[in-house]
Amino acid sequence: MASNSFTAGKGLKSTFRALNNRNYRLFFGGQSISLIGTWMQQLAVSWLVYRLTHSTFLLGIVGFASFIPAFILTPFVGVLVDRWNRHRILVITQILSLIQATILAILVLTNMIVIWQLIVLSATLGFINAIDSPTRQAFINDLVDKKDDLSNAVALSASMYNAAVLVGPSIAGILIALFGEGVCFLLNALSFIPVIIALLAIRITPKERKTQRTPLWQGMKEGFTYAFRFQPIRYILLLLAWGNLIGVFYTVLLPVVARDILSSGAHTFGFLTAASACGALAGTVYLAARKSILGLEKVLVKMALLFAAGLILFSISQVFWISMVILLLTGFGNTSQFAVSSTFLQTIVEEDKRGRIMSLFVMAGAGMRPFGHLLAGALARIIGTPNTIMLSGGLCLLSAIMFAIKLPSLMTMINPIYVKKGIIEEEETEGTENVYER
Repeated sequence: MASNSFTAGKGLKSTFRALNNRNYRLFFGGQSISLIGTWMQQLAVSWLVYRLTHSTFLLGIVGFASFIPAFILTPFVGVLVDRWNRHRILVITQILSLIQATILAILVLTNMIVIWQLIVLSATLGFINAIDSPTRQAFINDLVDKKDDLSNAVALSASMYNAAVLVGPSIAGILIALFGEGVCFLLNALSFIPVIIALLAIRITPKERKTQRTPLWQGMKEGFTYAFRFQPIRYILLLLAWGNLIGVFYTVLLPVVARDILSSGAHTFGFLTAASACGALAGTVYLAARKSILGLEKVLVKMALLFAAGLILFSISQVFWISMVILLLTGFGNTSQFAVSSTFLQTIVEEDKRGRIMSLFVMAGAGMRPFGHLLAGALARIIGTPNTIMLSGGLCLLSAIMFAIKLPSLMTMINPIYVKKGIIEEEETEGTENVYER
């Protein structure tokens, strides 16, 4: 019994090993609080839009406004992330996010909010996030002293994000029912204070960076060329981009599912969002518990297939508890796929291009969502919400199968990088293709 307890304790310590790094511990703690507020606000915005307009199209428009800056700006931001102080950038973006949330809270609590203001404020936050997201992704690498902890730090960051998705919407659904949406926006504004304090407490040893004298446009071009000439990076980004263009449909239409298909209200919307987040959290904890990056390529394919299957099943469900269970599996697959993709990119990318590649990662994620939001809103008006989600699942299933077919050749290109970084021995790469063929 004692031996089993020791083993369990050792396993738990391994799962959270990145928290041994002081800087990462501060970052993790501050972001954990702030992200709960962020997700409270996101759910409250969606519910407020649908309450004010009863329009799936305007739900799509607000979503488009929230994410289109990431598509336009992140390639340029990536160049700056490779040149500027990432720590300072994050402090500034968190302060700007606090200001945005405060303005939104004041407008809603004073009953002055109208739909055009929501669109403008959503676009403003999208602009801030277009700078914040790639910076934060690249900054994780600066926070861990042992690079063996990088994959664990990425997985823990994803678990932190999904724990917030689980907690935030659940709280928001209750608060909206009791007090209205304005309280959610106010609490989100206050949640930025701890993360700003945590960021100011972080101490990063300045790294020597190559002096960049090339124009911004040339730096961006170098990033695109590097990403799309190296097939593993290219295909991982394409799979992620497709999933966020098509797979995002169900998140846009959740208020419609809750109100019109399940005949319920804001609390059901919150529970559905939380169910997806609960599955996502379980997926990222599972990934954090893994001790090595080896074998994650197969996990990536399985999670993409699980996500697609979940969407198809969710599209035909009309029972609340069945929808909850399906969304657990969908969230598990979706976020695990995202976290594995991030880990792969963080591992194989060259350091001087890290900011640019992670900006493309954000572009493939958040940057594709505005188009997904528009497509979801438009298609739902034409073919209905269930059929739109069904189409989404079918197309995601097709992309997962295509990626699985390409995977063996991609791993033959990744393995030499693993050897160079000491992740595997050179002899371990022999026979890789035969293993995949079997």
